[in-house]
Amino acid sequence: MRTVELSTYLAAPPEVVWDHVQTPRLLHYVARGLLRFVPRGRPFPARWHEGEFRTWMLLFGFIPIGWQAIGIELPVQPAGRFVVRDNGYGPLIRRWDHWIEITPEGAGTRYVDRVHIEAGLLTPLIWGFARLFYTHRQRRWRKLVASGFAYRG
Repeated sequence: MRTVELSTYLAAPPEVVWDHVQTPRLLHYVARGLLRFVPRGRPFPARWHEGEFRTWMLLFGFIPIGWQAIGIELPVQPAGRFVVRDNGYGPLIRRWDHWIEITPEGAGTRYVDRVHIEAGLLTPLIWGFARLFYTHRQRRWRKLVASGFAYRG
């Protein structure tokens, strides 16, 4: 197993960040340019709720790389923080255990992505991609916040 953990400061209140985290719209926005998620079977809900959602993944938006289960869990929220877990998996990745933690920091938010990965012999390759992916996501997050949450581009 390998772990990626990246953190960034977002100049927005934690409650606003939490509100956006709960939407597939945010997932599509922060992944754009690197990955595209296309629901497999039932469409994604307007807001995430606990359950499993299957998705096709397209590298750079058009190269099929298989499917992945997004396993949304909303653990008991610790005081002053928001937490969501994607306990995902797929045929190539046995464990994609992604935790998002949102905590107040100054006038804004400390946003943390932590993912534990198990993919057999592919683990080092998937770990490297995950570092790139979460770096990209957090850069897109900062861009979204700076735009006043204008979901374009």
